[in-house]
Amino acid sequence: MSKRFVKAYVLAVVKRGSEHDLAKRIQEIKGVTEALVTYGMWDLIVRIETESLVKLDEIISNIRRFPEIEHTNTLIGT
Repeated sequence: MSKRFVKAYVLAVVKRGSEHDLAKRIQEIKGVTEALVTYGMWDLIVRIETESLVKLDEIISNIRRFPEIEHTNTLIGT
């Protein structure tokens, strides 16, 4: 039986000009599988895969601590 992961996408609006650097730094967080710079309503989309909702909460809290983050919206799936 394969292990199930919690999957989430964090959509973020960030301070102008910080998108690329911030995406690289977020990509280094354990559990983050992808951090993409986008254009439009959201500046970054971060894909996360982790073993539990508790761990997901820790990762999202870490992302929100970056001073460049203005606000986020999280989509969670299992």
